[in-house]
Amino acid sequence: MKLHIWLAGLAALAWAGLAHAGPVGFETASAPVAGDKPLALTIWYPTEATERPTPLALYIQSVAPGGAPAGRGHPLVVISHGTGGSNADHYDTARALAAAGFVVAAPTHTGDTQGDRSRSTRITERPAELSRVIDYMTRDWRGRDTVDATKIGAFGFSSGGFTVLGAIGGEPDMTRIARHCAEHPHFYDCQLQRQLGGAAGAPAAPAPVAHDPRIRAAVVAAPALGFAFAPTGLSKVSIPVQLWRAEWDTVLPQPYYAEVVHGLLPRAEYHVVPAAEHFDFMAPCSNTLAKVAPSICVDSLDRAAFHKAFNSQVVAFFQKTLR
Repeated sequence: MKLHIWLAGLAALAWAGLAHAGPVGFETASAPVAGDKPLALTIWYPTEATERPTPLALYIQSVAPGGAPAGRGHPLVVISHGTGGSNADHYDTARALAAAGFVVAAPTHTGDTQGDRSRSTRITERPAELSRVIDYMTRDWRGRDTVDATKIGAFGFSSGGFTVLGAIGGEPDMTRIARHCAEHPHFYDCQLQRQLGGAAGAPAAPAPVAHDPRIRAAVVAAPALGFAFAPTGLSKVSIPVQLWRAEWDTVLPQPYYAEVVHGLLPRAEYHVVPAAEHFDFMAPCSNTLAKVAPSICVDSLDRAAFHKAFNSQVVAFFQKTLR
């Protein structure tokens, strides 16, 4: 009952965010990275072309594949997925943004996918990849003339939340991980550190976090390594932030992650989702995905209903901060 009341209130507040819903174009691209592998991108954008059911990884989405980008002055939102994920993980949120007049670009972070975990512990390198995506979308993408390069936002989930916090000015102290994991060896991030800490090619010291002042607003959901930002690690963040936490997050249990970020960013728009688990921020699972990855598809709530409200609120936030 608490969840239903919360969803109803959230949807009512955000309804205006989806007042305009136009057709959504879709395409894949590759953003070159100097001295490294190119970044695989998925891109959603306003179009006048006709949508049709289209496969994307293990999902089916309604989009117009290859449709011509339409309009001018669209804000750009870049999306950063969680560890071991892909650029399809938040397709429904991306599509909702594009239907409301945004251009959206999501990279698959190099070496941090289900099939390649070689760089999963090199998380401080991720913010620079977001900057490369912004470069590509504003300079090289075929629809760059439809993008307003002065209106850029970022969305991140889990490790992607950490990525976005770093990109907008966060300065993590990565030495805090050792103490955290000594105290909480059973936590997911500490187990991952043990499993992958010796990955081939891992640098002796973490790379500096690349900040990108072009990002003017951010949505951060269930951020990883929140404890690494204490006590002054987010003091340089000055843009609007919408922060989300799952009430029953067993992957990143509180108060070590989102709660730390909330304490350091007290003016952030903060949402705690009743009865939600960590993976509820990912797109509702298809039947195929549920068979392949059941652990991320065990819902503690009606994920489809939650995402209608969640996506509306994300759209409304970016409309307010980037329009």
